[in-house]
Amino acid sequence: MLADYGLLVIRIVLGLSMMAHGAQKLFGMFGGYGLKGTGGWMESLGLKPGVFMALMAGLGEFVGGLLLGMGLFTWAGGILVAGTMVVAILTAHLKNGYWSTQNGYEYNLLIIAVAIGLALTGAGSISIDALIG
Repeated sequence: MLADYGLLVIRIVLGLSMMAHGAQKLFGMFGGYGLKGTGGWMESLGLKPGVFMALMAGLGEFVGGLLLGMGLFTWAGGILVAGTMVVAILTAHLKNGYWSTQNGYEYNLLIIAVAIGLALTGAGSISIDALIG
């Protein structure tokens, strides 16, 4: 039973954090640049068309985070979040090495591990998945 509370804490913190990152890209909230600004940055990384790529990244983070936080289709939320982070590593962080203090992929890899871990273990009994499953 305590494990279910642990999963709840992990899901809520990761889910809300990813939703906030998605909201930065999609809506310009929390100091973000919105689709146009994020799209320009993505084009500078070679991801074209930039606005579309910003939309995909923002939706992956926002929807994936929402699903994880609610514990609804947790496997899908984990895949969305992890997939978005893989793209972030390959396009923006890998060249900088491991450490996040050097804009490396440390933080993104941690998110991938937690998201895939949740996708594999499930959301626990305190979730919508448990109610409908």
